[in-house]
Amino acid sequence: MLKSMTGFGRSEYNDEKRNIVAEIKSVNHRYSDISVKMPRRYSFAEERLKALIKDVARRGKIDLSLMVENLTEDDTNICLNPVVAKQYYDNLRKLQENFDLAGDITLQYLASLPDVMKAMPDVEDEEELFKSLSIPVMEAARRLDEMRMIEGAKLTEDIIKRGELIREKIQRIEKRAPAVVAAYAQKMKERINDLLGGTLVVPEDRILIEAAVFADKSNITEELVRLDSHILQLDRIIEESKEPDGKKLDFLVQEMNREANTIGSKANDAEITNLVLEIKSEIEKIREQVQNIE
Repeated sequence: MLKSMTGFGRSEYNDEKRNIVAEIKSVNHRYSDISVKMPRRYSFAEERLKALIKDVARRGKIDLSLMVENLTEDDTNICLNPVVAKQYYDNLRKLQENFDLAGDITLQYLASLPDVMKAMPDVEDEEELFKSLSIPVMEAARRLDEMRMIEGAKLTEDIIKRGELIREKIQRIEKRAPAVVAAYAQKMKERINDLLGGTLVVPEDRILIEAAVFADKSNITEELVRLDSHILQLDRIIEESKEPDGKKLDFLVQEMNREANTIGSKANDAEITNLVLEIKSEIEKIREQVQNIE
């Protein structure tokens, strides 16, 4: 099954010490690019959390946001930084002496200065904490995957429909192509008669030779067969897909566009040209859809 690269998943988990909320969003990207936004104290788990997400979403620009609310005091220690406190005190005393200032340096004032007292995370068991973090991340990734599959199904339906439209236009071109050579031969006869004013008779075999040369130059049978084959291959990849096939489909669409361009340049017929333009329009719509497939 094809998956879209666009999706969102959210999950919340409570381990009685902390409440953890994980949100994952993804958009299309050429490669796999996973970024994590979470409190610095949990950065030890970043690469392992990325690996969990990559097991589910193997391609796309993916952002994980992890929010943690501590519910108990066991997770935090208030620490005194005596070195910083002494530097503050010494500098304040110098300030008093240099400018002959009055006033007391109180405990309350000193403790309120930056970095004198800090709340430090108490993370002793990283493995236990990683397990708590991984639970909502895995659930959010699962929900992300569900959304990507739903979106992928919609993209698949649209691509198949447009492939059928292209095959229909290919069949119309195949029916029209033989008439192009006959029309060319007739036009050539009429132009010769107009130029010569009917004074000379051009041998029929000469006209047939010129028509044969034109037919060879404007023959689009191979291109039509290849284009039709590409559409069938497109359907087959979609039907049998068991891994990320977005890049494979993108390459196939490029080949489809190349064949359509060749048909348009060789056709020499207004009706076929119009059909080719319609085909190219459908190919471009398929290309836009394929850009969002994992």
